[in-house]
Amino acid sequence: MYNLSNLTIVIVTFLTSRETLNDCLNSIDKSIKVIVVENSIKFKDRQFFLNRFKNLRIYCSGKNLGYGGGNNFGLGKVKTDFALILNPDTILDKYFFKNLKPLLNNKSFSVIGCELIDNKNYMTGGFFDKGRNQAFKNDFFNTKRTNLTKVDWVTGSSMLLNLKRIKTKKIFDENFFLYFEEFDFCQNLKSKNCLVYLCKSLKIYHLGFKSSYSRKNNFKKESVKLRNWHWMWSQFYYYKKNYGFMNAFLGSAGKLFKSIFKTFIYLIIFDHENMNKYLYRSLGLTSSIFGSKSSYRGKFFN
Repeated sequence: MYNLSNLTIVIVTFLTSRETLNDCLNSIDKSIKVIVVENSIKFKDRQFFLNRFKNLRIYCSGKNLGYGGGNNFGLGKVKTDFALILNPDTILDKYFFKNLKPLLNNKSFSVIGCELIDNKNYMTGGFFDKGRNQAFKNDFFNTKRTNLTKVDWVTGSSMLLNLKRIKTKKIFDENFFLYFEEFDFCQNLKSKNCLVYLCKSLKIYHLGFKSSYSRKNNFKKESVKLRNWHWMWSQFYYYKKNYGFMNAFLGSAGKLFKSIFKTFIYLIIFDHENMNKYLYRSLGLTSSIFGSKSSYRGKFFN
């Protein structure tokens, strides 16, 4: 019989605010091992957190490896059979670990995804087939759903991993820097007939876009550029990798023209915020189409 001593939580941070990470760690059972990977050279609040959380280990990756690379780095430090990947801008429900404990003895699963508290419109799991996914979407908010639902994919803000079944700790394709890593991972699991579930009783609050924070001038503007560049780069790379170049190109050509058109429209009306949004979408998608690496980091994200 497995218990919570056989679980390690991996949290990847990058300039995450002390308050955000502290709230996340305070929601974790103090008996559970936690690894924080700071995706940079130095973790400035190291002693603050080590003094407060005796179950915590902190590592610095040396540079920004992105979501996938940072989690691969952290999973390499895990010595337990189960790991929970957790974003730092999340807070776990007070019954989370009580509900998680019996799941550790479900020998069939490879991944179990969590659901959001007070969520009315965001799916945290689903299917790759569009028709099947739409049908599931119609039932997603049905409270009568069973606790565990077999799905094709779950979102990456909180994922319970059965490392005995996955058999590798380098689970994410590190060509991705941001976005779509978990979908690619789930595609790989599906190709191997591994079981992915969505669990209704594992609940989290997800603050969203709070994983990185800085008071530096223009940090917010630079983060918008970064997110939009990688959203389009990763989207094309994901579809090219899993469905072929032509399917990826046909699915993204309209988005490219739309982004270029909107860039010029917002330039003409001097709306620089939206101009940057669509300009960097265009640049990210073009880069991915031509096979360039996901190299864009902006001013603050190296």
